[in-house]
Order: sequence, then structure tokens, then C-alpha cells
Amino acid sequence: MNITHFVENLNRGGLERMVLDLVKEQHRLGHKVQVVCLFERGTLAVELDALGVPVTACHKRKGFDLRALGRARAALAGHYTEVLHTHNAVAHYQAVLASAGMGIRQVVNTRHGMGAQRKPGRREWLFRRALKATDAVVAVCEAARSDAVRRGIAPAAKTCVVPNGIVLDGFDTASDAMHERLAHMIRVPPGTRIIGTVGRLNWAKDQASLIRAFRIVRHARPDTALVLVGDGELRATLRAAAFDEGVAGCVHFLGDRDDVRELLQGFDVFALSSVTEGYSMALLEACAAGLPIVATDVGGNAEIVRDEATGRLVPPCDPPALAAAILEMLHASTRANTLGRAARAWVETHGSMEAMAARYGQLYFGDMETTR
Repeated sequence: MNITHFVENLNRGGLERMVLDLVKEQHRLGHKVQVVCLFERGTLAVELDALGVPVTACHKRKGFDLRALGRARAALAGHYTEVLHTHNAVAHYQAVLASAGMGIRQVVNTRHGMGAQRKPGRREWLFRRALKATDAVVAVCEAARSDAVRRGIAPAAKTCVVPNGIVLDGFDTASDAMHERLAHMIRVPPGTRIIGTVGRLNWAKDQASLIRAFRIVRHARPDTALVLVGDGELRATLRAAAFDEGVAGCVHFLGDRDDVRELLQGFDVFALSSVTEGYSMALLEACAAGLPIVATDVGGNAEIVRDEATGRLVPPCDPPALAAAILEMLHASTRANTLGRAARAWVETHGSMEAMAARYGQLYFGDMETTR
């Protein structure tokens, strides 16, 4: 098939990584794939350049931009697009507008996350208008699908679920060697127990609650350190929070990294403190690393982490509960390791890139029943 993925950009993030890996898998399977970026290409685009997969930037400006729409339309036509796969709301209604009258066989939109950060406004109004020319709206977890239908964002008849998947080949589990390397990197003693998280430093991930929880953990276990991988608008605020909590010296901000898989192998516990979440790529990767996981019970987290089976779930915005679960993992190491192995077994069966690509392949041929 001739497949066009339409995104805002390919900068580093969970959505972008999922799109990148899906494109690579579809390319490997022999499909003719391209990516059209509404704005800039983004830092991850070079990975597709190496495969010869075209990445086009439309350089959209603020407001209605006829030139950007023209660039998008030319890219869609030049690729002889049969399947248009858009990602999130803005990319979707812009792509639908650009492709008007082209007779594209299948138009699919994936909504990444829960979309709970804004009240319905112009963006969602435009998205709903574009659904007239849309064959399927994909949610990445059942919680997100149900929420989208409940809020009137998409009709139930057009919605389905395709859980995210990750590339498992070469994804090694946690190791003493990597733990020692990470400890050296953040300049802590080799025996330090490292609690880690991965994600944008923004309100949705609520790393502030994790830092407050870590203060409690650190009081009970002085041999601990907290590592935050990722960057974002709240970096300075979170640094100040660590200072206010008296743990600034043992909270380490590593920024955006291209070696997340390796860093995960150095963690003792993975913690996710989100207040809203779709189907977390970070959680899937933590499962692949065989890590004991503590996550908040929001969005699709419970569809990945089964409490007391593959990890622990705690209420959001509750630092004491988060701290208690982390301490439980640190104290009961045998139990924690059992949960980590169960998480790895689960992701091998349910969270692989091959499984996700197969479900999307069925959807591209109009088979929604297998993805409900």
C-alpha cells in the first residue's frame, strides 16, 4: 500500500517515536511509506532519511496557511496515497482539508493520549467536522476510546482501539553493568538504588508529585537517587521543587536523551506519576526492561500495569501513596523482580511493534471489528 503518515512534526516524544517505529515496520513489510509534517521535520526525521523514507515539511504558519496546505496536497498526490494515517487533532483536520476531493481510499486518525488537558474548543470542533471524511478514529487504549465517545469527540461507530507497540528486538533487561554505568554518570555510589522516570517535564506527567514522594523515600532510604529523563517547560520549576523538598542533591535531570533504552537498564524502579495518560510508551519500555513499575491509575496505565501482577498502581496526586509503593519495591526485592519479569513477559505478548502494525494493517483494509 501507499501510506502517508501526517503529523505535526517528528521531534522527540512518545507519539513521534511510535510513528517512527510504525513507519519503519511498514517499510520493512514492503509498503511505500512517507511522512508529511505540518510544521518542521523534527530531530527524528534523520532516522527515516537513512532508510530512504521521504519526510516532507509543510512549514505551516499561524492561522490559515494556503501555502502549507498546497505543500501537503502535493506530497499526498505525488505519493499516490491510498491510506492517509493522521496523528492527533490538528494534523487530522489539516490533512483532511489538504486531501479534499482526492479520493483517498482509507483515512485513519489516531488520537494519542486522553486529550483531557483542554475543554472542547475550536480544535475539537474542527476535528469533528473532519470526521465526515474519516473512516476510523483510533484510540490507543480502551479508556481513551470510551472517554472520546462520552465527550462527543468521535461517534462510537467510527472508534476502535489499537494499543501502542514498541520494538523489542535488542531491548535488554536491567543489568548490574548498566546500573553501575548510570551510577557513575550521575556521580552516586555504585550501590545507590535508582528510581527513574521518562517523559516530558510538563503538567500532565506531574513530576512534582514524584519529587515530593521521593522526599519521603529518601527519608526512609538514604541510599536512593531519583533520575528524570526528558525535558520540557517545567524543568526550572521542578528543579526548584527539588530544592524546596530538600532533595536537590539527589534528583538528577538528564534532559532529552537518545539512549533511553540503555538508561532504563540502570534503574531499580520505574515510576510514572502522570495525572492524565493515554497508552504510555514509557511504561511499555519499562516493561521491556523488566523493571518493577509504580504508576498512577489514570488513563490506559491500568491496561499496561496490572496491580500486584506486573507492577503497582496508586492514585494520582498522592505523593505518600506513591512513596509507599516505591519503598515496597525497594524493600521486597524478590517480589519486585517477580513483577518485573511478569511485565517483560506481558509486553512480549501484547506490546510488540509487530502486533500493532498488524492491527493497523487490518484497519487500513477497513476491518474495524478486529480492533474493537
